[in-house]
This record gives sequence, structure tokens and C-alpha cells, in this order.
Amino acid sequence: MVISIIVGPKFIEFLRRNEFGQHIRAEGPERHVAKQGTPVLGGLLMLVTAAIAFLAVSKYKVPALTVLLVTLACGAIGFLDDFIKLTHKRSLGLNARWKLILLALITVGVAFAARHQHLPTWVLIPVVDWKVQLSWGWYVFLFFVIAGAANGVNLTDGLDGLAAGTGIIALFTFTAMNVMKYIRSGPPGHRVDTKLDLAILGAALVGGAVGFLWYNAFPAEVFMGDTGAMALGGALAGFAIMTKTEFLLLLIGGIFLIEALSVMIQVFTFKYMGRRVFLMAPIHYHFEMKAWSETKIVVRFWILTGILCATAFALYYRYYFRI
Repeated sequence: MVISIIVGPKFIEFLRRNEFGQHIRAEGPERHVAKQGTPVLGGLLMLVTAAIAFLAVSKYKVPALTVLLVTLACGAIGFLDDFIKLTHKRSLGLNARWKLILLALITVGVAFAARHQHLPTWVLIPVVDWKVQLSWGWYVFLFFVIAGAANGVNLTDGLDGLAAGTGIIALFTFTAMNVMKYIRSGPPGHRVDTKLDLAILGAALVGGAVGFLWYNAFPAEVFMGDTGAMALGGALAGFAIMTKTEFLLLLIGGIFLIEALSVMIQVFTFKYMGRRVFLMAPIHYHFEMKAWSETKIVVRFWILTGILCATAFALYYRYYFRI
């Protein structure tokens, strides 16, 4: 966090000097036109500072390193997307098909790591306390977890501080889960370092994201771009997979799921029914069109994320400690 805040102004000035500015979609809300040219690629600030902090004190365990690599790999896909937008001076970047192919390759790497750690191929559904055995289908399921989380956060990144703030709350939840699991794993000196390493990574990512949010809060001085959004989604997916809390990701990443569903519903209803459910999608634009201020939308989405994450943490405490 400290590194990110200190380095931030120089990094933003570098982006501005080289004209790495955001290109705003013409079909977006009118008030966003004023954001044209705001420095983008701020996700690099978050990722680099978090990686430095983590690698400095890491226990170098496979699960945490896997989550880090998923985060950086998804960030690299986002960077490629941002780079194409900047070089072609347009709001459309990497083709969706190529994104999915690259995400599939990342899934293969995660699958190998999961096999190495002998992770079970079932998914626990809390409350009913069912373990649904997916067998080899679990590896296909991993792709949907990673692709869904990465694209969900990417769709959410449309207002100043929205993706960063909700991402911080979600990452903090995974960090708290791993801290608790580490403490409960045994007496001092005999605890499982794997959980500690995951907690260290979570804390490093929270620190990098908080430092970024310092400059991304309304009115934003810098945007995270697809680089940061895809990376945040990849991190959340990685934590869910390596901690066997895939189902809880529906709550921890609940806002991102709502954003993605709003786009799917809008496309489906317009294509097959000739009408729109929302004034504009993703759903945060719908509230903008209803004359909600940007800060009101962001803060209320933060609050909702906090409620969903608290619910997920309670379920984790009740059902996942024996895993």
C-alpha cells in the first residue's frame, strides 16, 4: 500500500506524458465523455507493488504461487487488451474469442497445480451441506470460475472506485478466511504455512489495490483498465479454487455476478423479445441513467459487497473449517 501510494503520482505522470489515456465508448452515459483521456493501465501499479510485497515475505507454497500466477496471467490478458485499445485509439480491444482461448490455457495451468495439491473434485454447497462430485467435469468447471470472475470484474469496472473498492472487500474476505484457517490449523510452530502464504498474498493484493484506489477514487486520476480488472477477477477465482470455496465465490463476488447477469439479461431480452430490461447495462449504468450520482452508486455497491462477503464468511466459519 505504501509503495503504491508513494509511486502513484510518478506513475500517473508517466502515463499522462505518454498519452496512455482511456477511450470512452460513444454509446456510454454522456457524463463519461469528460473522462476521455484519463490515464489507464493503473492496474500495473496495483499488480507490481502487490507482487513485490508478496515475494519479499512469501513462504513460496504452491497454492499461493498458483493464485499469484493466475492473477498475473489474467492481468497480462487485460494488458494486451488495453494495449490494442491504446495503439488503435479505440474502445474495443482484444477479440473475445482470443480472451477465452487464453483463459482456457490459464485453466490448464491451474488444473495441473490442483492435481499437484491433490485437491478433491467436489464442490461443497453450504446450508444443505452437500458435496457435489464433479469428477473430471471439475476441470471444466474451473474454466467457468476463472473466466466468469475475470469478465465479471471487467464489466464492473465502469465507475470511479467501483471495481477497486468491491475487489478490496472481496480480497480482504479471502485473506481473513486464510488467516483464521491458519490459526486453527494447529498450535504455534505446527501450523500449516500454506494458509499463511495465501493470507500474505491476499494482504499484498489488498495493499496494492488500496494504494491504487487512493488515486482512483472519484474523480479518478487513473483507471485500472482491463489489466487491473482481469487480474482482480483472476485473483478471486484463484483463491476460491485453492481454498475449495468455489460456491462461496457467488457471494464474495456477488456484485460481479450481478453485473454480468445484467448484461446477459439485457442482451437476451433485446435479441429475443425486442425490449430492454435496464436503461443501460451493466447495471451500474442503469442507476446512472436514473440520475444517481456516481459516488452514491459506488458506495451502495460497496455496502452490498460487504453484506454479501460477511454472509460468505459466516458460511465459511460454519461449513468449511473441517475441510
